[in-house]
Amino acid sequence: MIGFNSIGTPLQLAFVKEEKTSALNQKTNPILSIKNILILYICKMTHDSSTLKPYKDANDGKKKQVADMFNNISHSYDFLNHFMSLGIDIIWRKKAINALKSIKPQLMLDVATGTGDFALESIKILNPKKIIGVDISQGMLDVAKKKIANKGLENQFEVQLGDSERLQFEDNTFDAVTVAFGVRNFENLEKGLSDIYRVLKPGGKAVILEFSNPKKFPIKQLYNFYFKYVTPTIGKFFSKDASAYEYLPESVAQFPDGQKFVAINKKAGFDQTIVRPQTFGICTIYIATK
Repeated sequence: MIGFNSIGTPLQLAFVKEEKTSALNQKTNPILSIKNILILYICKMTHDSSTLKPYKDANDGKKKQVADMFNNISHSYDFLNHFMSLGIDIIWRKKAINALKSIKPQLMLDVATGTGDFALESIKILNPKKIIGVDISQGMLDVAKKKIANKGLENQFEVQLGDSERLQFEDNTFDAVTVAFGVRNFENLEKGLSDIYRVLKPGGKAVILEFSNPKKFPIKQLYNFYFKYVTPTIGKFFSKDASAYEYLPESVAQFPDGQKFVAINKKAGFDQTIVRPQTFGICTIYIATK
């Protein structure tokens, strides 16, 4: 994965500087070589989202762990989302979906659809002919299926178990692709975005809603405190899976937001990505056009 993180640039600069020194002193000072190896390792860890996993003591890959995590919290997921965001996440979703009004999409794909809330809201606002939701967690999809059945939307909203980074659709299929709070959990971010680009029709739009890191005082400090201490405590109490809500702030902190995400999106094929920060930079809407 092509990744970005604020720690990467100074570390890489440090490595270049140390490399020159090491070339002169390698025979007499082997410690420098060891230091270089450590710096390279830290850079790799920082830039590779696959290294951050929900269950640190487990040997499974990130993809398997993410599926297990969402299976574990599927029944409490919606409640905790709205509770911990004070309901603001509903406003974010509506704003993200409204960004698609101009193209009036008829066939949509909702990647990492989870319990289906984003797709269901898309039906309310956009009323496309068909939405297909894909998710790696069967537990989340089971919740989504109940919602679909309760609303009688089986002909308009279909969900499938699948890998968000290996979409089982033909090229140039969808008018729009949406992802709400999902790309952060991709094992390979660039690969997932490239596949989204592939299945979009020319002129189609991808709307991605994701947490970001606020930069300004005191929002940054309050946000970090809430995510680091309050979120895991509430999550553990209601979901009985503390690891899932410890992973959340860690994954947000590591995610390459803002212009860093735009750069990755460009490598995936999107020449134009609009960035719309929400609520003091806590969340960001990205609108990319193929």
